[in-house]
Amino acid sequence: MNKPFGKILLTGVTGLVGARLLPRLMEAGWDCRALVRAGKDVPTGVSIMEGDLFDEASLIQAVQGVEAIIHLAAVFRTPDLDLIWKSNLEGTRNLIAAAKIHAPNARFIFASTTHVYDAGSSHPGREDDPVHSEHPYPASKVAAEKEVQESGLNWLILRFPFVYGDGDGHLETLPQHLKATQWHPAMRMSTIHHRDIATAMHLGLAGAFDGRIVNIADEGPVSIYELVQLVGETLEDSAEPLPNPWYLHADASLARSLGFQPVVRTVYQAVQEKLL
Repeated sequence: MNKPFGKILLTGVTGLVGARLLPRLMEAGWDCRALVRAGKDVPTGVSIMEGDLFDEASLIQAVQGVEAIIHLAAVFRTPDLDLIWKSNLEGTRNLIAAAKIHAPNARFIFASTTHVYDAGSSHPGREDDPVHSEHPYPASKVAAEKEVQESGLNWLILRFPFVYGDGDGHLETLPQHLKATQWHPAMRMSTIHHRDIATAMHLGLAGAFDGRIVNIADEGPVSIYELVQLVGETLEDSAEPLPNPWYLHADASLARSLGFQPVVRTVYQAVQEKLL
């Protein structure tokens, strides 16, 4: 069957985001190629390139002939801090190096996080804000973003907030995570459904975000108190002042101005339409 769109390479296709984005890209008509380690399962119809971000030969083979590279692979929650930095920064450098030589005209789409914004900001995180984090995951993403921006490739960076939906179980793990962080229950957090990661990615592949860093978020930041209730758990009440009211709240107005409109506008819509 002829594909209406060209060939794209994805990393991280077995992860939280990639496993749900890949089928949507295939359904839209993209000819998808996946860089995966041996033994990993991917949907039928995907071209498999066995290897990883530290295997130069597999990277060279994977990037050849593609119109775009969607770099999703990352390490997030692990006590192995060296692994976070190696995977998220060095792995990105290796993929960029291969693309510069063997796919210099490919669009390079880098998935990042809104966790990069300063917790003490006086407003929702904006793309032109200074970024700083002492935590390894967002700090490594900031460093990798810099590599992407300085690559000379046709790049774009999408910063995602809390991702949920499609049965990924991510929202259900939130109460356990909050016990360790002790966040204030009134903290409002930006969110994005997997459907709208695909919405944003389609726009990115069409060139709407070229040369930009863009926050992607839905229309309804929700308190963690409410999010925890949605999965049948509770948080301890508090009337104490909220110390960092804009932490984890992303300003997505740039994305709106560039044509992004979320299909799943709020978490409550996802609940009503049974999209969790």
